[in-house]
Amino acid sequence: MSQQFDLVVIGGGPGGYEAAIRAAQLGYKVACIEKRLLNGKPSMGGTCLNVGCIPSKALLDSSHKYEATQHELEDHGITTGEVTLDLQKLLARKDKVVQQLTGGVAQLLKGNNIEWLQGTGKLLAGKQVEFVPHEGEKQILAPKYVILASGSVPVNIPVAPVDQDVIVDSTGALSFNEVPKRLGVIGAGVIGLELGSVWRRLGSEVVVFEALDSFLPMADKALSKEFHKILKKQGLEIRIGAKVAATEVNGQEVTVKYTQDGEEKTQVFDKLIVCVGRKAYAEGLLAEDAGIKLTERGLVEVNDQCATSVEGVYAIGDLVRGPMLAHKAMEEGVMAVERIHGHAAQVNYDTIISVIYTHPEAAWVGLTEEAAKEQGFDVKAGQFPFAVNGRALAAGETAGFVKFVADNKTDRLLGMHVVGPSASDIVHQGMIALEFVSSVEDLQLMTFGHPTFSEVVHEAALSVDGRAIHAVQRKRK
Repeated sequence: MSQQFDLVVIGGGPGGYEAAIRAAQLGYKVACIEKRLLNGKPSMGGTCLNVGCIPSKALLDSSHKYEATQHELEDHGITTGEVTLDLQKLLARKDKVVQQLTGGVAQLLKGNNIEWLQGTGKLLAGKQVEFVPHEGEKQILAPKYVILASGSVPVNIPVAPVDQDVIVDSTGALSFNEVPKRLGVIGAGVIGLELGSVWRRLGSEVVVFEALDSFLPMADKALSKEFHKILKKQGLEIRIGAKVAATEVNGQEVTVKYTQDGEEKTQVFDKLIVCVGRKAYAEGLLAEDAGIKLTERGLVEVNDQCATSVEGVYAIGDLVRGPMLAHKAMEEGVMAVERIHGHAAQVNYDTIISVIYTHPEAAWVGLTEEAAKEQGFDVKAGQFPFAVNGRALAAGETAGFVKFVADNKTDRLLGMHVVGPSASDIVHQGMIALEFVSSVEDLQLMTFGHPTFSEVVHEAALSVDGRAIHAVQRKRK
């Protein structure tokens, strides 16, 4: 290739393309290598835009509207006729959203004069990059800097081999040709709960198998308990401590053999989704002599600024330590570029938000009450329900609560936990407060608009000190 690049990004997901754009803004000559083909055509945006965050949220929103039309509108005095589902149109809308966003990213690259190299990239010794296009001959690039951003793929398990027909992974679960009557889901994590919720709303009888003995152990116990109760009430059957031992496909059915409470059990499903996590995707990414150190888990070893063991090479997102979240990858990509440019950029990993986009949503940031106590904090906590919030009552969105965790000695906020309407947006108020090392009193003294869901944030902050107005509490001394 005749032109010389200052920076080559391998991977066009959220972390990769944002890094490329920021570098171009700073005046670097940039190439972004992305090999993904969607329906046979090159597509930017990685897992998130193509087969992850975006299509799943489109299905979540569509399925929620379908369920709400069937069961909630009557409470508002709205009577409809027979409600029918056109699944193919619903899936087509999802595909259209994906095409709009991936096409938009491609235009952003073009508008920033970023070269989109369609094919695979491999880091060689001496910081060179081997580029193999979908069509054409292999080329060797010699950039000054490289950012590795190849993302992750679903984890497969031997007891449930994915065939993308009867047993599918998270990608296959986005495009069922018909609503399965009986649907099994292995894994009660974020992806399993979201996909299980989509198909339950559309008419499936859903059973979720969780091998662990607790539900959402990474979340605050109060949140996980309330969230479990809400999902169960909706009809999502979650079997805790249920370990899948084997599966057997017979035609268009799959028999799941599992153990729970010391008993061996079986159940038959029309479809089975395997959602047991994701792993870094580094296949063909690194030559043996590239010089990149890996961790015991197969992740690329990096420092706090995402620099690898090779000077001038950075790795971000799902390839490195920390949660596998698109927004984490985005910030790491920008940070890496800023570091290359000599800026003192940093990602605050203590304020990275987690969200489950069911309805209601669940979201949290910072420390759980349990983790804060384990770290030696003198903990005080308070929570307030949406059930007595005026805006929530008017909207018919009364499930859940907002909870704050704080240090009793300094009044410093340590964590925020939300299950309820607009939790994915509300939790950002806690993130900003944590970022600015706010106290509980800071939130207590703020004026929140009325009537809003966010008033529950104010009341939750007041409740930490026993001062909630719309609940009878004993004031803390």
